[in-house]
Order: sequence, then C-alpha cells, then structure tokens
Amino acid sequence: MIIFPAIDLKDGKCVRLQKGDFDTTHQVADSAAETAATFSAAGARWVHMVDLDGARNGERKNGSIVAQVAANSGLKVELGGGMRSEADLAAADAMGVERMVIGSAAVSDPEFVARAVKRYGERLAVGIDCLNGRVRTAGWEQDSGLDGVYFAQQMEQMGVKYIIYTDIATDGMLSGPSFPQLKTLSRMVSCCITASGGVTTLDDVKKLRDMGLYGAIIGKAYYAGTIDLAQAVEVAKC
Repeated sequence: MIIFPAIDLKDGKCVRLQKGDFDTTHQVADSAAETAATFSAAGARWVHMVDLDGARNGERKNGSIVAQVAANSGLKVELGGGMRSEADLAAADAMGVERMVIGSAAVSDPEFVARAVKRYGERLAVGIDCLNGRVRTAGWEQDSGLDGVYFAQQMEQMGVKYIIYTDIATDGMLSGPSFPQLKTLSRMVSCCITASGGVTTLDDVKKLRDMGLYGAIIGKAYYAGTIDLAQAVEVAKC
C-alpha cells in the first residue's frame, strides 16, 4: 500500500480543515516545498496535494507552489481541487503533476471523465467525497444526492482505475477512517482505492493495508504528530 502524505493549499499557505469546513481553516506549515522535502526524507514516494481555492470556486492561486514541489521534491504529485476542464488537466500536466484528481466535475459532467480517461489513462483518478454515504461537491459544500458506491461503479464503467474515497465525517478529526464504508466500496468495485479522512495511527494503516487498499492519505495526523510518517511508510509496505 502507498502512503500519500498530504499538503492542502489555500491562498498559498499549507492548511488543514475539519470535515471540509472552510471556517476551520488553520495553517499547519510555513512552506509546501520544505514540507514535501520532509516527506521525501521519511521515505514517501508520493505527495497528495489539494488546491482548496480551486475546489471551492475555481480560482487558481497555488499553481506555482505545486510546480515547485513537482520539480524539486523528488516526489510524484497527485493533485486535486477544481479540475473541471481539459484546460485544468493540461495545466496540471504542465506543472509536472503525475496524477490528476477529478472531483465535483465527475458528478456534473461524466463525459468529461470519459474524455480525460481516454487522454490520460492511469494518470487520472476520481475523488469521491461522501457524507452519510452521499457524494458531496463544490468543496464538499453541496449534496449531489448520489450514492457513493453507485457513483464509484459508474466511474469504473467509464474506465477509471483510481478512486480516492473521503468520508467527510472523519476528515481532519483524528478519529480513524470509515472502515465499513471502505470495505463495502472495495467489495463493490475493482478500482484501486485510496482511503482519505481520519487515518490517525499506525494501527489504522495496518488495517487499511490488510484490507488490500491501494493507498492511504495522511494529513492531519502527520501535522498533529499522532503518526510517524517514516513508520507508516514502512508498515504500508509489509
């Protein structure tokens, strides 16, 4: 299993939120470049980055920071947040991003996903962000009314190979991932699933690894010091 340490960007700053609530935004690091270097030193191979400005309103404020991390950190960059058009994907590609994550646009424009899969193949992932099992969009602020598992099955049928599943209720809460939802999802689709939200301890990493998941995103737990990234990377390999 791959560990994806996370960097969320808003107004050029490294921040974290609780349950996707922008009113809870707080800065957790001074420099994305320095943070990424720390991730690399701990043995990580990837970094999961989110452009929160792009996710919320489509504003692109953080591209230069993403490009700097992609160019200098030695990490592969997985980027989400506001990927709504072919131009957005092309811009991410030009930044050196290895994998682009489509979120809200996968709900509003499934054909966009189909075109993106055709062009980028396994460099594409779909982020499915759920609250009480229902997909949320627009920076998690809108309820789409779609069932998360059903939507994942739709994406699989379109050729999507990678799904990042976030349980919003656990995100940033240091309460553990939503294991039941992840088990159900992994049973219902054959995509490579990355767990996001609530990964707090090495035991959480072990459980996700033993479930056969593709990856786990570690955000708040790293910044709060509840998990040692180097140990998590090693545990995930076992």
